[in-house]
Amino acid sequence: MASRMKAWVYYEYGNIENILKFDPNVPIPDLKEDQVLIRVVAAAINPVDYKRALGYFKNTDSPLPTVPGFDVAGVVVRVGSQVRKFKVGEEVYGDINEHDVNYPKTIGSLAEYTAAEEKVLAHKPSNLSFIEAACLPLAIITAYQGLERVEFSAGQSILVLGGAGGVGTLLIQLAKHVFGASKVAATASTAKLELLRNLGADLPIDYTKENFEELPEKFDVVYDAVGQSDRALKAVKDGGKVLTITDPPGDPPAIPFSLTSDGAVLEKLQPYLESGKVKPILDPKSPFPFSQTVEAFSYLKTNRATGKVVIYPIP
Repeated sequence: MASRMKAWVYYEYGNIENILKFDPNVPIPDLKEDQVLIRVVAAAINPVDYKRALGYFKNTDSPLPTVPGFDVAGVVVRVGSQVRKFKVGEEVYGDINEHDVNYPKTIGSLAEYTAAEEKVLAHKPSNLSFIEAACLPLAIITAYQGLERVEFSAGQSILVLGGAGGVGTLLIQLAKHVFGASKVAATASTAKLELLRNLGADLPIDYTKENFEELPEKFDVVYDAVGQSDRALKAVKDGGKVLTITDPPGDPPAIPFSLTSDGAVLEKLQPYLESGKVKPILDPKSPFPFSQTVEAFSYLKTNRATGKVVIYPIP
């Protein structure tokens, strides 16, 4: 196997669309004993990628230069000596960074190859394409673990702020089809309300026309994926919970939340993915080819994407 690969790299902090450079000569990452080397087929991009590039958590970042990218779907080409779950040739997916802001990997998924620990990966559901699988890990684990964090359970109601986004589209489906919510409300712009209905939302709310906190109905849980926890606190029942995944995290008593990447969550959700009860949602502009990774980030930063923005094929 070659020792060099093509990748997108930045050498300094700043706006990702200004600093990201194509490099055809990046060393393929070394493998630790508990890691597998993945030939990347598709990668999804996330807001954490451009926040990291801005230096938001540079005190706990791995040293520059950086190949961005958390979400990967690909094929195992090599396994470390302690790896038991995966074999060469198997199709896998996952969020390669166990903790998003604590020393994420120098070589992310926007490269021909990336290395990741066995525990953050899962076997790709056979019914999903690599593009669809790449959509899922960071967003679905954030959605699932967030619902667990607030002890969401069958018969409860939930309001999702940002229902058409990467996390929101999965939250609606998980709340309804996995956790058994009695009622799912979600906010989006006018053109996206039909999508929310199709995903399982009982009450789609057009945020361009109404303020969700003025609705007479209050909710057991409000999951804030957009950064409106001050308003969210007015929409929750007495004794209910507000969870926020945005940065900065907002005001107490809103609960700030960040995922821990875990292949076991993906394995647990596999039956729902294989049955089609929970579906990955790909932005209509996706996938962007590897050569248009910078344009993909510019589009992601508009906050107008529906579901996920994916890079494919690589390279």
